[in-house]
Amino acid sequence: MDPVTMGAVLLAIVSGAAEGVGSRLWDGVVTLVRRPCHKAPADRPGAPVGPAGQAELAALQRAPGDERRAVALAEVLLARAGADAEFGQALNAWWQQAEPVRSSLDDVTNTISGGTQQGPVLQGRDFSNITIGVPPAAQPPAPPS
Repeated sequence: MDPVTMGAVLLAIVSGAAEGVGSRLWDGVVTLVRRPCHKAPADRPGAPVGPAGQAELAALQRAPGDERRAVALAEVLLARAGADAEFGQALNAWWQQAEPVRSSLDDVTNTISGGTQQGPVLQGRDFSNITIGVPPAAQPPAPPS
């Protein structure tokens, strides 16, 4: 499990794209987040112990199409799994139940149609941190003095 893939699964579930199993899987995420946490994350010893992920869960519910919020929730869940073996087992069981959603995300179809496209075209899946633009125009030479 990696945060980007888990984030994509969470996004599909919360946005309604995972019809059928989505509601049950979302209930499972809510249950996981509300589960008592007994250990501080390994990267923050001495941190307060309590249900981690509630703020990230609420943020994703407010903006169900926001990939960054889905990945943030995934990162919290994975950190908790690393700090608490029982939580890790519960998260792994949830991940196995999410197999239908995961496999549907692997079905990528790239289509370009409708005439002539001008400029760059990217085809693939899970792009991030990409900027496409026109390079700045060259500055005119300075007038001679």
